[in-house]
Amino acid sequence: MFDWYVFGSFIGYLAVVLGIGFFFSNRQETLGDYYLGGRHMNKWVVALSAQASDMSGWLLMGLPGAVYVGGFSEAWIGIGLLIGTYLNWKIVAHRLRRYSQACKDSITIPDFICNRFRDPTGVSRIVAAIIILVFFTFYTASGFVSAAKLVTSTFGVPETVSFAGLSMSGYSLCLWIGAVVVVSYTLLGGYMAVCWTDFIQGSLMFVAIVLVPALVICGAGGFADSVDALNEINPYLQSLFTNASTGKAAGFIGLASCMAWGLGYFGMPHILVRFMSIDNPAEVKCSRRIAMSWVTISLGAAVVIGLVFHLYLRQRSLTLEQVGGDPEKVFMVMINGIFSSGFFARVFAGILLSAIMAAIMSTADSQLLVSASSFSNDLYRVVLRKKATNRELILVSRLAVGTVALVAVFMAMNTQSEFFKVVMKMVSFAWAGFGAAFGPLILLALFWRRTNLAGAVAGMVTGAVTCFVWKFALADHAAAHPIFDLYELAPGFALAFAATVAVSLLTKKPAPEITAEFDSVAS
Repeated sequence: MFDWYVFGSFIGYLAVVLGIGFFFSNRQETLGDYYLGGRHMNKWVVALSAQASDMSGWLLMGLPGAVYVGGFSEAWIGIGLLIGTYLNWKIVAHRLRRYSQACKDSITIPDFICNRFRDPTGVSRIVAAIIILVFFTFYTASGFVSAAKLVTSTFGVPETVSFAGLSMSGYSLCLWIGAVVVVSYTLLGGYMAVCWTDFIQGSLMFVAIVLVPALVICGAGGFADSVDALNEINPYLQSLFTNASTGKAAGFIGLASCMAWGLGYFGMPHILVRFMSIDNPAEVKCSRRIAMSWVTISLGAAVVIGLVFHLYLRQRSLTLEQVGGDPEKVFMVMINGIFSSGFFARVFAGILLSAIMAAIMSTADSQLLVSASSFSNDLYRVVLRKKATNRELILVSRLAVGTVALVAVFMAMNTQSEFFKVVMKMVSFAWAGFGAAFGPLILLALFWRRTNLAGAVAGMVTGAVTCFVWKFALADHAAAHPIFDLYELAPGFALAFAATVAVSLLTKKPAPEITAEFDSVAS
């Protein structure tokens, strides 16, 4: 039976985010407004928007699913992310905000790279924009897969849906619905709409991710009884160094792979632009405290969700197969089971399930906007129309949003591929690509005055290519050579860093104008 109460909550939530997009639709006068909100975003919005756009559906689906299967040993990913988040805010945020404005008021990451190194050819801008478009398409596809899983699970969408004589799979229909909603409000309001919806979505995600596991723990008799029950189910579930599904100790490569996730933060365009948009660089410190509080509690709660799902199943004498068989749906199953009957319970369940949609949308919208800005500002204006007006560039940006979303939907529809139907796999690959291609360069561009244009291009290409080769060629040989089990971000980051430094030292020094600007920002 179709659940109209949950459906009504979903519609109400979607109406709010679309309303925000419409509200900001007439407030985009310049490209700076459309992409950075005119650099006038307040510290609370920047903090929650940065973290909400960072976590995506992975926080409420991918991580709990991994912890349910592998136990507390999967928390190393969260530890790596927590360290990376702090270092990104501590080291990068303040200087990037100042430097990006000093570099001809750069409004995108490719813009900053090109202006930082005074690239007369625009090759660095083009390379950076292509990398962004490629990896964000994978990332956006992961968001649409998350949305489709959420809608099919929540409303029991049948495998085949027929309308007006036409038939399509229920999964494909849900993919299109999620894509249309995300694209609609991204097109309408640009960066300000994205940030304000992310602020609301981050708040909703926080409530849901803390409340649900707390209710399960209370139902199990409290924290101490929950710990004892988990030990009875599997003594390795709460071990930080032993995988619960295999009983094997976590090796060096496994731990290094998890911790390497933290390196990705330095190269995430949709997070870095948040730093660039804050109203006053002096507010970065306060934003960092807000962001770290949110992310610490949220990551911890996501890990607890994966663990307590074992208790949830035990309390109801169920197995994973009886509730769908997909570990990435554990949070949805818990919400529907806890708030299973009654008008207010189902409406509240709809609100909590909207938190998952919030997590998905808060990242997908940011990815689409950054992809669009890279295409219009860094490819279209540089290669095709150097004299394009602001109005024309905003129009092209909106067309690019639709195009990237369309490609991402078709990728997500490839359910025959294990890679494209598992959220965690797509997210980890896209995360690695950005972290390796941009992370070393951003750090060196901000803190090493000897970095030059040739080194920047070499580093970006080396990082991106390494991730593709490691993931799709070398990883297949992991059985014979365990080193290839290492998360591709680690070798990609290391090789990109080395390439940037080596090529910079082997080629001529930056012009005095560039080093003078560096010294001015540094001081």
